[in-house]
Amino acid sequence: MGPAIELDSRTSSAIDGRHIRALTFQDVRLEYVSSVLRRLGIEPDGRSALVVGSGRGLLARGLAGLGMNVVALDPSAGATAMAREADGGGVEYATAPAEEPGQADAAFDVVFYADTFEITEDLERVVSHAARLLRPDGVLFYDTVNRTPVSRLIYLGAFQALPFTRIMPPGRYSAARLRTPEEVTAALAAHGLRNEDVCSFKPKNVLDLVRATVARRKGKIGDDAIPGMTGFVLEPDGKPIVTYLGYARPRG
Repeated sequence: MGPAIELDSRTSSAIDGRHIRALTFQDVRLEYVSSVLRRLGIEPDGRSALVVGSGRGLLARGLAGLGMNVVALDPSAGATAMAREADGGGVEYATAPAEEPGQADAAFDVVFYADTFEITEDLERVVSHAARLLRPDGVLFYDTVNRTPVSRLIYLGAFQALPFTRIMPPGRYSAARLRTPEEVTAALAAHGLRNEDVCSFKPKNVLDLVRATVARRKGKIGDDAIPGMTGFVLEPDGKPIVTYLGYARPRG
């Protein structure tokens, strides 16, 4: 019998795969946002940003560190509470699902969907809100999981089923909710958003990721040690075999 798998858990011995994922993706998420905004000539300082699927607030705090005024939403009240405790007052947090986020129309210069497109059962509804929340000259960012044989092996097998590497509860991912870039592009287009980029990202060394996952499950390391052991990198010209980032803008 292995350790408890509990998302948004305060139990130190529990494995929270969503938080582990946020820690390992943090640097590439911020690198991608910064590079795209720089390419578009958009200065982040003073911009309004919304993070949907914010978890414990790591990405939201990262965007605030770039100078943005950030609102962070998550469907889990527990995650929202932990995010507030870790923040110190720099970000506004609220509990809300991606399918019903609230917030005013055209309120944000930047909207980032994390842990969302591959989780929601209703991508069309999520994207319709994304289009509503974004300002006419804004940028929508997302990261998600492609639907390929390799991604199924990792997300449905290693992360969700295999006993020595499992970090997610059963049902967190399903093959039907893994989205190809073409499917995401079509969903965005249906709501007036033009997808402008797809960027693969991956671990520097897959074996290091496996070693870190096994070590965390055995209790040999804590969550904070995992990013240093894995290291993810952007692969702009690579084919997104597993995970990818992208951005879209309103059609003008």
